[in-house]
Amino acid sequence: MSSGRVARMASRRKVTLENLDDAIADILKQYEGDVVDKTKEITAAVTKEGVQAIKNESLMKFSNVDLPRGRYGSGWTSQLETGRFSAQGIIYNSKYPGLPHLLEHGHIVRTTGKRTPGSKDEVEGVEHIAKVEEKITQEYIQKIEAGL
Repeated sequence: MSSGRVARMASRRKVTLENLDDAIADILKQYEGDVVDKTKEITAAVTKEGVQAIKNESLMKFSNVDLPRGRYGSGWTSQLETGRFSAQGIIYNSKYPGLPHLLEHGHIVRTTGKRTPGSKDEVEGVEHIAKVEEKITQEYIQKIEAGL
């Protein structure tokens, strides 16, 4: 909150020693609202950027997968869950909900049912989600620190 806003709030009424605690409580309540609003705004923006980044990463890494071209990458979307004092951005693949885990961490081939490292029975994971998560987490922290 800018010092000009605090000054305007304090100038709305005369602050005396008797009502100083009420004036401070009012200023802190307004500041709390500003912080919550700014946090929700930043969370929404970074979540949208994260969806775009993971779409790009998915299209680059999995353009040759047996899925119809671009469907895995285009399935990424987000949801913003907000509470009274919180905001949480959730990024997920709506078209293939179980596939990101398999592609990120690897899996065994369905026909053999066994996992032997280095054999044709195992599909290696391709890290594409963790890189984006780390990048947007750092970006989120920087924007929150700069915004507040």
